[in-house]
Amino acid sequence: MSAQLMRAAGFHAPDSGFARQRLQLVRERLARGETVYLAGLGLPGTHNSGVALVEVTAARGPRLIVNNEEERFSGIKHSTEYPRLSIDAMVATLRGLGRDLDDIAAWLTSWDYPALAGTLIRSVLEEAPGSFRLLSTTSAAGFDGRRLEQMTRSPKLLGRQLGLSERLPLICMPHHDNHAWFSSAASPFDDSREPVAIAVLDGTGDRGSISLYRARNGVLEQLFCNDSVFDSLGAFYSVIASTQGGWTWLSCEGRYMGAAAWGDMNRATNRYYGRLKDVLHLGDNGTVELNRALGRWYRDPFDNPYEQALIDVLGPPLKPDDLWNPDAVLRVEDIHHRPDTQDRLDKAAATQMVFEDAMVHVVDHLLRTTGAHQLVLTGGVALNAVGNMRLLEHFDETWFVTHQKRKAKLHLWVPPTPGDPGVTVGAAWRFAQLAGAARGAPISHAFYCGPSPSSDEIADALAAPDIASRRIGTVATASARDAIADLMAFMVADSGVIALYQGPAETGPRALGHRSILANPCDPATRERLNERVKYREAIRPLAPMATREAALAFFDLQDGASDADYNAYNYMVLTAQAKPHAYDRIPAVVHADGTGRVQIVREADDPLTHAYLKALGRRIGVEVSVNTSFNVAGPIAQTPAQAVETLRKSKGLDAVIMIGSDGHAFAAWHGGDRDSGRFTRWFEAWFSERVARAATT
Repeated sequence: MSAQLMRAAGFHAPDSGFARQRLQLVRERLARGETVYLAGLGLPGTHNSGVALVEVTAARGPRLIVNNEEERFSGIKHSTEYPRLSIDAMVATLRGLGRDLDDIAAWLTSWDYPALAGTLIRSVLEEAPGSFRLLSTTSAAGFDGRRLEQMTRSPKLLGRQLGLSERLPLICMPHHDNHAWFSSAASPFDDSREPVAIAVLDGTGDRGSISLYRARNGVLEQLFCNDSVFDSLGAFYSVIASTQGGWTWLSCEGRYMGAAAWGDMNRATNRYYGRLKDVLHLGDNGTVELNRALGRWYRDPFDNPYEQALIDVLGPPLKPDDLWNPDAVLRVEDIHHRPDTQDRLDKAAATQMVFEDAMVHVVDHLLRTTGAHQLVLTGGVALNAVGNMRLLEHFDETWFVTHQKRKAKLHLWVPPTPGDPGVTVGAAWRFAQLAGAARGAPISHAFYCGPSPSSDEIADALAAPDIASRRIGTVATASARDAIADLMAFMVADSGVIALYQGPAETGPRALGHRSILANPCDPATRERLNERVKYREAIRPLAPMATREAALAFFDLQDGASDADYNAYNYMVLTAQAKPHAYDRIPAVVHADGTGRVQIVREADDPLTHAYLKALGRRIGVEVSVNTSFNVAGPIAQTPAQAVETLRKSKGLDAVIMIGSDGHAFAAWHGGDRDSGRFTRWFEAWFSERVARAATT
């Protein structure tokens, strides 16, 4: 019944007659040597709506053109709204390629909505009557019930937005297949010689929350799905992080992972771990099940998520009205004057360790079953960079000798978009593969969100009375680019905090050099300065090291298991690495409380300006390492020039924003009027004088 209703509304199942017809059309066009375009859609009602545009040829396979996340254009973080602005920007990009809407051969959704509807109904009935409470909940597991009605009208809304006379038919692609296909194809692993294992660990999908796959010779086979939206690692972590840390879902997970570093991360001595681990039952064949005697979020994830037995372990959960309350939020700064702070940090550490145990349990079974030593990890759970590092540490040569009878170690890759911003891309990737296209090339960067801003757009945004600005050069040639990079390094070396705004934005949650705030990693005061005066965020959140490949290897123990394609896995800030002893003194601002850093390697081929900045910084301060944090203040990463200027306004401690137009023109913007500290003007004049003096002596 749900499939019939969805089909009438314009949603077609992947095995429907319409889907087969459209697939055959694409297959024929590719066979004729044509270039085909596919659009992947994240629709309203689920978090991180947006749209991806993918170009496909038979020989080269799919190539990502843009992956537009609606939150970047609307300014609403994790937006669940209809992605109107993202679609407008995608259409503009398409037309900029000399193409138009007729060139899009299929529109594909990131969820199999008929299957999802059936799963949700089944899940509520299986847990009845306690689960009936969920029917009155407007938000759960990343769903926004207030937007689901809008989702059902999306084919009609799309048709109207695109100027069509009728609704636009959509093909529904399975959520976890989308995660798996893009992540596997974009990885550096070669599945022609031996299998590649893929684990999708998620909050939930349209059938379950854990799905396991094996790739071999270009064929991806699903081995297992747990068929449960409640037996979920993502839900476990989100519930505990929110109700113990004091933040809402999708904002709590990274903060709680950061907090764990200040807690007791020793399983033998942490006084909460031994009892908390019972909340997840680790069963045969790698299964993970929620212990319903402790957790009741399968009935009520927000108001009453704990059974009394779990309250006896962790204490009562924070209520929804308490979240973001300054008196309730976990703050490591309170450790000396609030006696419960260390206990709360130890609870965070216990949660992280239980979570890691479950990850290891699932992956252990997958590696034994497939005989693989290459693992692609994806789904929202894969954003836990500390847990990812633990997998590399656990599955060492001893494990492989014992369980696979060979000398090997785990090789791991995590995409830059393991969460739901990546499934729009995955829907198109999966459809292209079904049509017979080649696998597509592995990726090396994440600069795919939106267009590169023009110099005119930047100039318009800078024409504001409270903003001072000037042209500072160009990056159109290597020597001119090096000069801009050196100016940036000059300011950062003198304890400046600057932002770099260039090119298309990053897709995924991490800023990687196109929308980044940069600072001096050698200054111990940098962390406090950034948290208190620039980002206004909690001290528990680490600052990430951005580095050249050589510097990353010099200061951090990069794992051999992440070394494929020249340490490609460290390009995206999805893995932590242990800092080497001398890093604590040389770059203290980017070494977290547990001695790790969430490393990002910058490559000259992918980002020439940021790479040149790091090289210049090495000449200025002796290390080719920079603090890198996202260019935002309590909202999404700045997408447009206007948003970049507004972020500067909000951040009183941000000294300057370097903005690069699509034609290479470089601008600097800083606080004007009464807020002008004079720092940028002094820096620029001193730097320019230094260059003149240097030129006079050469």
